[in-house]
Amino acid sequence: MKGRALAVDYGAKRTGLAISDEMRIVATPLEAVVSTSLEETVAGVVAVVASMRVTTLVLGMPFLRSGLEGSQCANVRLFLSALRQKLPAGVEGVERDGRFTTHEAELRLRPTGKRRKQLKSHIDSTAAVVLLRDYLAGSEFD
Repeated sequence: MKGRALAVDYGAKRTGLAISDEMRIVATPLEAVVSTSLEETVAGVVAVVASMRVTTLVLGMPFLRSGLEGSQCANVRLFLSALRQKLPAGVEGVERDGRFTTHEAELRLRPTGKRRKQLKSHIDSTAAVVLLRDYLAGSEFD
């Protein structure tokens, strides 16, 4: 299935987003959704899905290092449940291992020379880019 894919790195305060092109070759960061409630975050993601004509939503699951689910996974599943109620028909939802995406994003942003505090607004969407690139690489023959 082709069409745009949207990667989501969910966070209680900031949710990182990255979008693919329609051919699913390039992953581009989008501005993160900054919100104070689950409902605001869901509305922000749904607005992007609708405006960018997304066909696949890739959600990063923050598994523990061991691969087991911890409390953060429960929060993401709550978000996913609320999101599914609002998504347009036909949008496929895919869960992916998001364990090390934030760490990899920090490593990618480190060469900019900016401090972590200055990069804070970019880390989540860069983590979503990492997640989306991994997904696109694994689904290139679908």
